[in-house]
Amino acid sequence: MSPHGTEPAIHTTDVLVVGFGGAGACAALEARAHGARVLAIDRFDGGGATAISGGVVYAGQTEVQQQAGVTDSVEAMVDYLAAEVGDVVSADTLRAFCEQSGPNISWLQSHGVPFEASLCPVKTSYPTDEWFLYYSGNESFRPFRDLARPAPRGHRAKGTSLPGRNLFAPLAASARSQGVDVLPHCRATRLIREAGRVIGVEATLLEGSSAAWHGWYERTAIQVGNYLPKLARFLRARAHRLEEHAGRTVRLHATQGVVLTTGGFIYNRELVETHAEPYRAGMPLGTAGCNGDGHQMGAEAGGQLARMDRISAWRFLNPPAAFTKGVLIDRAGHRFVNEALYGAAVGEAIVEHNGGRGLLVIDAALKNEARSQVGRGQTQWFQTAPALLNLWFNCRRADSIEALATLCKVDVDALRQTLDTYNSHTTQDTPDPYDKDDRAVLRPPFYVMDVGIRSKLWPLPTLTLGGLVVDEDSGAVRDGEHRSIDGLYAAGRAAIGVCAHQYVSGLSIADCVFSGRRAGKAAASAARLPL
Repeated sequence: MSPHGTEPAIHTTDVLVVGFGGAGACAALEARAHGARVLAIDRFDGGGATAISGGVVYAGQTEVQQQAGVTDSVEAMVDYLAAEVGDVVSADTLRAFCEQSGPNISWLQSHGVPFEASLCPVKTSYPTDEWFLYYSGNESFRPFRDLARPAPRGHRAKGTSLPGRNLFAPLAASARSQGVDVLPHCRATRLIREAGRVIGVEATLLEGSSAAWHGWYERTAIQVGNYLPKLARFLRARAHRLEEHAGRTVRLHATQGVVLTTGGFIYNRELVETHAEPYRAGMPLGTAGCNGDGHQMGAEAGGQLARMDRISAWRFLNPPAAFTKGVLIDRAGHRFVNEALYGAAVGEAIVEHNGGRGLLVIDAALKNEARSQVGRGQTQWFQTAPALLNLWFNCRRADSIEALATLCKVDVDALRQTLDTYNSHTTQDTPDPYDKDDRAVLRPPFYVMDVGIRSKLWPLPTLTLGGLVVDEDSGAVRDGEHRSIDGLYAAGRAAIGVCAHQYVSGLSIADCVFSGRRAGKAAASAARLPL
């Protein structure tokens, strides 16, 4: 029964897509292209984490690269990603992902997503609005560049600042124009099964003014979340209460398949604490829709969850590039990572290998260099703001190694050895133990910044990577016996895929396209249940 005591409304379609973000839009478009009637539902207005992202798609051998004069190959992309993602998917699936990445960029363009062949001339975590093709991972760093020829594969949707909306909006518009029905403010609460097959979902639907307020609460929470987290939590609690008290129950039946594309679970703090407690102190990155609904519904239907402990923590030290010439030390005063690596690799080292603690040591010369690199058209506002904030308020001075050790609360002899080793390698032009290219001799006065997971002035963003185990040919959800669950598919960060072990910019959305299209096609090709 619905909250108001009436029988739930029943809607029937061929393919039901649960979650209308990047993966959901791609699944819906592909299912529709294969002749299925498609209904996509979303807990909020649609878009998910994709719409608030940087809009980057990781791809190789693309027309965009060719226009920029970039030479790339499938082999180089496979070799690089194999080193990043390990055995998270089979070698055949990784190759298929790389082979399809170029055509997938063209497919996105055919649905109106804008890309541009403007190659960023410097290494950065995210380019300014002049550039839309860049090195978005660790391709140019050792040991990766020794394993595969580097190439810029970060294809950023054209737009200003974080143009994730410019990637999602054309997909959503194309889906609607091609006959996909979209039902917003509809939260799936459980899967409906019959004779062992998933045949639909039960959901809570908000309409009218309740839906309008529901959307406003979440949009506002996204805007203020990084700066006023308590207000964001309050707004999201209001949205949740609307679901509980103003929603009506609907049953949505699917004659061919249900595709779960509900994103990650970083906003389900209980799940994070259960599976990845060391990351609990990190700042959640995403939307309130990233709360594990798909994970939990799939598991309740017998689906197997994997890599739930894999969370990507982002400590981007560049920009300003000067920060990467400093030294990151642990609680014992020892160095533990190449400071210039992609932010997810640095963040993982801080959390996994150092208990969440990280202190960045620079000197006066690097501090001045960092100031000159911030702003003035060289950084985005969301890069400028934290850099300046930390240069002003999270940068403590020490005039000697002894004073620095006291500030860092580490053994002075261990710290002296760390700095002496770092400086001697720099001056003698010997290889850096962590394969860093650009180094600087550090001299007093020193400055130290707290960059750990509990840093109050430099929050550490986190997102989840684990999800439902799926058949790598179809995206069908698999149970504990590795059998496919009839009628149930998953894609994007609700599923195990190329991005389920390690993150580089663009890999998640690229997998949303790859796995979303795969699941949509498989669901549309499944046998149709009799009405």
